Amino acid sequence: MRALLVAVVAASATLTGTAAPRAGQNPFESTAAVTSLNKIDDIVFGQLKRLNIKPASLSSDAVFVRRAFLDVIGTLPTADEARTFIDDQSPSKRPALIDRLIERPEYADYWAMRWGDVLRIKSEFPINLWPNAVQAYHRFVKTAIRDNMPYDRFVRELLTQNGSNFRVAPVNFYRAVQSKDPHTLASTVALTFMGTRTERWPKERLDGMAVFFSQIGYKPTGEWKEEIVYFDPGKASGASAAGAPRTPVFPDGTKATIAPGQDPREVFAAWLISPANPWFARAAANRVWYWLMGRGVIQEPDDIRPDNPPGNPELLGYLEKAFVASRYDLKALGRLILNSATYQLSSMPQTATPEAETNFAHALIRPLDAEVLVDAINQITGAGEQYQSAIPEPYTFIPPDVRSIALGDGSVTSAFLETFGRPPRDSGLASERNSRPTASQRLQLLNGGDIQRKIQQGPKMQSLLQVGGGGQQVIVNLYLTILSRMPTDGEMKATAGYVQSAGGNRRQAALDLAWALINSAEFRFRH
Repeated sequence: MRALLVAVVAASATLTGTAAPRAGQNPFESTAAVTSLNKIDDIVFGQLKRLNIKPASLSSDAVFVRRAFLDVIGTLPTADEARTFIDDQSPSKRPALIDRLIERPEYADYWAMRWGDVLRIKSEFPINLWPNAVQAYHRFVKTAIRDNMPYDRFVRELLTQNGSNFRVAPVNFYRAVQSKDPHTLASTVALTFMGTRTERWPKERLDGMAVFFSQIGYKPTGEWKEEIVYFDPGKASGASAAGAPRTPVFPDGTKATIAPGQDPREVFAAWLISPANPWFARAAANRVWYWLMGRGVIQEPDDIRPDNPPGNPELLGYLEKAFVASRYDLKALGRLILNSATYQLSSMPQTATPEAETNFAHALIRPLDAEVLVDAINQITGAGEQYQSAIPEPYTFIPPDVRSIALGDGSVTSAFLETFGRPPRDSGLASERNSRPTASQRLQLLNGGDIQRKIQQGPKMQSLLQVGGGGQQVIVNLYLTILSRMPTDGEMKATAGYVQSAGGNRRQAALDLAWALINSAEFRFRH
């Protein structure tokens, strides 16, 4: 019977890149005309017109509310939130929703998770920050995101601070690497804040940049695992093969002048965050675009180099200039992207070619991140997650009701997170997050005992099955809770028939429906 229900759910509304649902049964697209909403759209639609690519239709309100919640706060809308937004007739409801989501506390949790991957926030090998330092580091990042600290100030603090890694959180940037060698530190800075990989650089270029990070000192304290990171002016500033002091050289080839006793990191940071810097704002704008759109204007977002040009140079140039003009306001950059028609397009292409995807002619369908997926399942069912850590510290215990997007420590994990591709945070590369679906993931959702237990016993799921209004109301609530939309007429007829055929075991039939919806592509993917 469950196999029959899965087939019914899968056939009722098709979420693919090649076939749209039957006429009158399309919950994914809006009938509103696609028009430019801001400069992003002028640029994107202009390029699509030149390439003779037709953009997709706008997403439906149901798709938009789900997408916005997932992309901005990493959390599903509740049934009431989805229903309220769908029923709202205000023409400004989409911008209003974006503004509300950006100010919710989950925003800081979710984007701290994003930046935690880049900044390698974890306790255990090969990073070895240890729990006290991880707590301080994550708190600093989360607070900066919540308070909308300007990105240039955020980066300056990470690069130039001195002090205890337990008490001056930004210094953990220099400890969250696998080596304290100046060349390794320079490569990490380039990857994190310039979006470029130094493996392709000439040796002299990396040597010149490494000098800026050659006078960082580290010393222990009397407290276990605490370490002081500081500018050590007595430390040699790097030496050439002939033994002469090296000259610090910026990655653009300009030689730097450092006064006696001046911290070279201060000089480098001033160069890096300058509006004239050719990498800084571009890398950040491209990274935020990648996180919201599923693909960078330069793809991958940490592989910016001359022979990997942006797919739309005008678009990236505009995003970069807008970011600088906003004084490095990350919330303003996100708001600009989210309010574009380009972001709000349906995932159903009008032109099914690789060029349509690379030019953002439609939304990209991609699996939910591991943390977001398990949180969604727990939100639906009211269950919790069993976390574990290789670090045997008492303060690494995480209560099961803590959401996975709020985990500050990459070393704290669960069987589900491991299976669904949560990144190990070892390198800071975007490719560490494995979003490719696997057979083991499908088996976990279809047959995993933990998923079955959550559906069968989760307190919120039990409440969903006890609402008044009969079987049809239960079906509506399940669709709104799991898929953030109302069932189509065809879905209602098919699923109501399944529930009715269960006779006296309608509760189990409703649980079967919840199981089928959770296993649908529409739930497992962001679309």
